Amino acid sequence: MTDPETWMRLLTSPFMLRSLIVALLVGFSAPIVGTYLVQRRLSLLGDGIGHVSLVGVAMGWLVGNLAEFSDRDMLALPGAAIAAVAGALILELLRRRGATSGDVAMALLFYGGIAGGVLIIGLAGGDTAHLNSYLFGSIASVGDSDVVMTVIMALVILLVGIGLRPALFAVCHDEAFARACGLPVGAITALLAVLSALTVAAAMRVVGVLLVSALMIVPVAIAQLLTSSFAATMRAAIAVSVMMCVLGLVFSYFYPVSSGATIVVGLIVMYAVVATLRPVLLRGSTAREVRGGQN
Repeated sequence: MTDPETWMRLLTSPFMLRSLIVALLVGFSAPIVGTYLVQRRLSLLGDGIGHVSLVGVAMGWLVGNLAEFSDRDMLALPGAAIAAVAGALILELLRRRGATSGDVAMALLFYGGIAGGVLIIGLAGGDTAHLNSYLFGSIASVGDSDVVMTVIMALVILLVGIGLRPALFAVCHDEAFARACGLPVGAITALLAVLSALTVAAAMRVVGVLLVSALMIVPVAIAQLLTSSFAATMRAAIAVSVMMCVLGLVFSYFYPVSSGATIVVGLIVMYAVVATLRPVLLRGSTAREVRGGQN
C-alpha cells in the first residue's frame, strides 16, 4: 500500500480520476441538501426518493435496450434523475394537500419504487443483478457520461443550495414565519424536494440508493456535535463528507471492498468517536474562550 508505483497508478488511472471527481462532487453537495433536511426533520426523505429513482434506472436501461445501445446503462442516470425529481414533487404535493400522511406517502415511494424497478428491469429482459450497482453503489463503473451528469447536478445543487441559503433556511426553520415574511413557501419546498432528488441521483453511483441518506445526513449529525450555527454546521458537514468520500474511495482501491459501504461505515465510526469525545472537546473549547476573555 505504501509502494510509490501503486500510488502513481492510483493517481494516473483514468477510472480512478473519474471516480475521484464524482466522489468529490457528491461529497461536497450531499451535505448541503442534508443540512436543510435535518433542519426540517426530513432525514429519511432521501431513502424514499432513492427507491423511486430505481424506476428511472430501470426505464433508462429499458430504453437503452430497445434502442440497442452498446452501453445500456448510459441512460440509467438521466432516467434516475427524472424519476427522482418526479417522485419528490409528487411526495411534496401529497404532503401539502394532505391527501395522505407523510409517513404513508414515504412508504408508497419505498415499496412502489423498488417493486417498480424490479418489474421493469424484468420486462426489459434483465434481472435484479443489473440493479445491484445502483442499490449498493459501484463507483468503479463510473463512465464519462456519468461524470458529466454528476457535474451538472452538483453545480445545480451548489448554486441553489448556497445561493438561496437564507430563503431555504427560513422555510426549513419556521415555515409559518417564512410565509408571514412573504416568502413563496410552496415553491421553496418544491425546490428543496428537487435538490434532494438531484442529490440522490448524483450519489447513487457512489454509495447506492440504499445508503444515500447516510451520506446526506450522517456528516450533518457529526457537524452538529461540534458546531452551534447553521452555516458552521453546513461547512463542517461538507468537510467531513469530502474527507470520508476520498478516504473510502482510496481504501476500496487497495482492498476488495465496496467504496459506498466503506464511506458509510467510516462516517458512523466517526460519529461514534466524536460523540464520545464531545465533552472533552467542548471543555477544551470553553477553556480557550475563558483564557481569551481574560487576556
